[in-house]
Amino acid sequence: MRRALADRPFRALAGAYTLNELGDWLATIALAVLVFDHTGDALATTALFIATKFLPSLLVPALAARIERIPVGRALGGLYVAEALAFTALAFSATAFTLVLVCLLAFVDGTLAATGRAVTRAATVALLEPAGLLREGNAALNVGFSSMNIVGPALAGVVVATGGSSLSLALAAGLFLGLAALVLTTPGLPRGTTDETPWLTRLRAGAAYVWRHPVARPLIATQAGLLVLFTIVVPIEVVYAKEALDAGDGGFAALVTAWGVGLVAGSFVFARLASRALAVVVGLSTLAIGLGYLGMAVAPSLTIACLAAVVGGTGNGVQWVAVVTALQESVDASMQARVAGFWEAIATAMPGLGFVIGGALTAAVSPRAAFAVSGGGVVLVVAGGALAWRLRDRRLVMRRA
Repeated sequence: MRRALADRPFRALAGAYTLNELGDWLATIALAVLVFDHTGDALATTALFIATKFLPSLLVPALAARIERIPVGRALGGLYVAEALAFTALAFSATAFTLVLVCLLAFVDGTLAATGRAVTRAATVALLEPAGLLREGNAALNVGFSSMNIVGPALAGVVVATGGSSLSLALAAGLFLGLAALVLTTPGLPRGTTDETPWLTRLRAGAAYVWRHPVARPLIATQAGLLVLFTIVVPIEVVYAKEALDAGDGGFAALVTAWGVGLVAGSFVFARLASRALAVVVGLSTLAIGLGYLGMAVAPSLTIACLAAVVGGTGNGVQWVAVVTALQESVDASMQARVAGFWEAIATAMPGLGFVIGGALTAAVSPRAAFAVSGGGVVLVVAGGALAWRLRDRRLVMRRA
């Protein structure tokens, strides 16, 4: 990773990407607390989730195609400034709370955030692929992202508990203004695409490209299904800890921490596996997630469940970045931003379906059943993928013969 981070423009992108995740956590925790404190209604919190995590998927591909011609520094700088303004408005809304306004501003921020991630991913390819450092760069981004998934919630929880939601949102606004200044003053960032066609035409071309692509289409479609399976357990993990394991709030915290430890460990594992065949890395890491969930489904104690969570978290820390890298390496340079936009849309939308399925399974059967369905489904997808890969290789051999 040091070789990739020696590149100054990429180093700025990596720093912004990492701190972006911290800012998102400051806002996410603050908004969840703000909405629940003012409404006391789980449906209101659900509406916030839909506005932040689901609805943005409808606009991200279009916005990514719209701004791909703008130089990356200006594009990211504009997105970060707009996020800072949204967070500032949300901070003021804490004193004059209106659920509709909060959800609207959260929707705007969610759309900007997902688009910023797509722009960053495309810019990473443009900077590092010519030097053969894309995998190393993605590993660096993954380490920063994984670390913030531990640091971010903890810091946000402390800030909200001591200073309230308004302070946390104000800090997020200030952080994004700093990120805007960073990318706007960094020389050497990519100039953007030179495609002169209208953005709507480019959006349609991007969709057609993904549909015809022999790697992008099955990769995105499979990952969409996997994301549903991965996120089935997210909303019911607290129920699993308290009811299935009888471990209380401390047990829930231990499970979340164990998964986070595995996530960070996995990000370093991927850095060590940068030269390995990505198909194998994706398959094994996905299998680790499935086995982790199955282990949690049958775990007789909190200790065993935490060990299984470390296994699953490690797979999670490898799988996501490995799939992203495989997608980037298979896509033409001119299509990176548009494909990244579709990727972020899928990543934003699919967890919502997983959450609904997980809640329904837990209500109808048990939290262990939700973990079993998730883990078993993931293992079946890996088995099906391995079989399809073997049949593909056999057909290739027969054609050559």
